[in-house]
Amino acid sequence: MLHRCLPLALILPLVGCTSVPIPEEQRAGVVGSNAWTLAPVQSSPARVAMPQWQHYRFPGKQATEFAYTDRDGRAAMAAHAVSSASMLRQLVHIAPAELNRIQFSWKVPELIAQADLARRDADDSPVRVVLAFDGDRSRFSAKNALLSELSHAITGEPLPYATLMYVWCNTRKPGSVVINPRTDRIRELVVESGGGNLNQWMDYERDIRADFVHAFGEQPGALVGIGIMTDSDNTQSSARAWYGPLKLIAAR
Repeated sequence: MLHRCLPLALILPLVGCTSVPIPEEQRAGVVGSNAWTLAPVQSSPARVAMPQWQHYRFPGKQATEFAYTDRDGRAAMAAHAVSSASMLRQLVHIAPAELNRIQFSWKVPELIAQADLARRDADDSPVRVVLAFDGDRSRFSAKNALLSELSHAITGEPLPYATLMYVWCNTRKPGSVVINPRTDRIRELVVESGGGNLNQWMDYERDIRADFVHAFGEQPGALVGIGIMTDSDNTQSSARAWYGPLKLIAAR
């Protein structure tokens, strides 16, 4: 079938075929104002009512399990991948002038030993925070234009102009940029490396604009999607992780 022949990168960057809300019963461990969520841009009251996270599954792939929980006194989203790949995402629209910083956190008990972000057959990561951006698709290469057309035909959504992922890499130094082995419109920025900080919460605040320029060498367009992803399908392994709430910080 065509769906099974398509490379995962075609649908990876915040493009999905099936959206499944997380069941209400899985929210039992999250209470009050500390609920796991994506906080809106603070200076934009119109965005206070953010859409719910949606579970997006990829054709031909087992889905990663996501569940609301409490971990070490923190509201968290637990992710468990067993030879699987899927993501939670929200669609947003943050104009380029409003882009500023993002806060996120995660806890990883173990790395995926066989993973290598630069190899098609090993491009897995226990944690990813995924940002999708709009832009001028007329600048796509012929290959990327074809991927975008196929994505639109199958999922109803074109390939985002650019996708930036914050990742935990086995070996590369923080600050390294890994270009996805299937398309250069997906670039992964290493924010954590090696096993020195396993089994503890790691908290980050990143400058979205600066990181985009570092990864792509150009100014970003509007931010149109944000997601989290834990995947182990390429290495046929397993991975666990916990994500803290994500927060967008408004430009002053």
